[in-house]
Amino acid sequence: MDPTLDDNWTDRDKSVLWHPFTPMKQWLDGGEEPGRVIVAAEGFELIDQRGRRFIDGFGSLWCNVHGHRVPAIDEAVRQQLGRVAHSTLLGHAGPPSVELAERLVRIAPGGLERVFYSDSGASAVEVALKMACQYWRNRGQPARRKFLALREGYHGDTVGAVSLGGIDTFHRVFRALLFETTFVETPNAYRNPAAGADGGGVLRQIDAALSRGTGEYCAVVVEPLVQGAGGILTHPPGFLTALRELTRSRDVLLIADEVATGFCRTGRMFACEHEGVCPDMMCLGKGLTGGYLPVAATLTTRDVFDAFCGEMREGRTFFHGHTFTGNALGCAAACASIDLIVASALPDKLPAKVELMRRRLGELADHPNVGDVRQCGMMAGIELVARRGEKNRDAPHFSHRGLGGDQPFDPLLRVGAEVCLAMRRRGLITRPLDDVVVLMPAPAMDAGTLDRMMSAVVETIHEHFAQRGV
Repeated sequence: MDPTLDDNWTDRDKSVLWHPFTPMKQWLDGGEEPGRVIVAAEGFELIDQRGRRFIDGFGSLWCNVHGHRVPAIDEAVRQQLGRVAHSTLLGHAGPPSVELAERLVRIAPGGLERVFYSDSGASAVEVALKMACQYWRNRGQPARRKFLALREGYHGDTVGAVSLGGIDTFHRVFRALLFETTFVETPNAYRNPAAGADGGGVLRQIDAALSRGTGEYCAVVVEPLVQGAGGILTHPPGFLTALRELTRSRDVLLIADEVATGFCRTGRMFACEHEGVCPDMMCLGKGLTGGYLPVAATLTTRDVFDAFCGEMREGRTFFHGHTFTGNALGCAAACASIDLIVASALPDKLPAKVELMRRRLGELADHPNVGDVRQCGMMAGIELVARRGEKNRDAPHFSHRGLGGDQPFDPLLRVGAEVCLAMRRRGLITRPLDDVVVLMPAPAMDAGTLDRMMSAVVETIHEHFAQRGV
């Protein structure tokens, strides 16, 4: 059936679906603009059932890399369909999963030599948490069960991943279910540009916690360079390097959550590359398949892998897995996506696009309702505020509700959502984090489409607040 021939998708949706991260009463009451039923896509545009085209400004939730209906990826999936769609990796092997693992080891930071598959970013983090805990147990240190993470961090929505999350809006309801995690402040470069690699004392906080808990911590978990769901919170240069050195000196594992930052989002293939860091584990998802299919991976070192190898009586086996681990179709798509990144020399083309975004974002620098404009590569966040003020560099962390002297909007006004809705009327789909408008275009987006996207953003913000008289 041609979905464009049915005008009733919105009503059918409301009768059966429960949408993620969506206030459902408002959705059912029509609080969201009707007609957001995407039935097709082409290039870097999404097409609704009425034939309207929208630039995909948030990479279909930060996962699209090359655009939609990419011939090379489409063909790879079709060819694999002609062989086998799925077969378990439990006690068996499959060519697509082997080929993808080989590619990942080849492009990942040197030292990451083993690949464990799962099916979502959160699952990749869960794998890393369990792997880190059992690593120390297998080495005769079962007391190492604690984790350390950053406030305003986000690592997924499964219970273990939420335990490491520091965003109260998302996680407070589930606190009673979670294991204890030590949190330290976010080393936000915008809050304190002069903080240096220490992150304004954040490394000292981490060092103090690890020192007090010697023999108790198994890993530190970090989103390298930028915390996405926290509101595109960027870290100062050198922080990741210093954190790697600190964890190594304290004999604690470092887990890099590159689910959002991986595959060219930050201007390099992986965020860790910017500072030449090799973590003990690296979690991948989202862009791994180019945004096509749900495949995730946890990469780790030979040292970690070897700790799980032994005689059966030693009980070292990692008892974790997923039905669709290493799914053949997903791995085929991922192989094609990585090959396309390499063949097109996509990383070499990113600096010009990053600069285009930076230049256009600069047009909002003096807007009275724009607080911070934060950017890391192709990831950007525009913080909307009721009134700008003098930046107080000693202010407490702002939790993306106004920085320093900025006056935030009342969260119940949902100004960020209101502005994103106005952008949709200009042919752009993106999504806010509270009152931070997030831009996450596909890294392969052409300069012309990227410039049109930025024009829609800048013009909408100017027009929206002029009409509000704010």
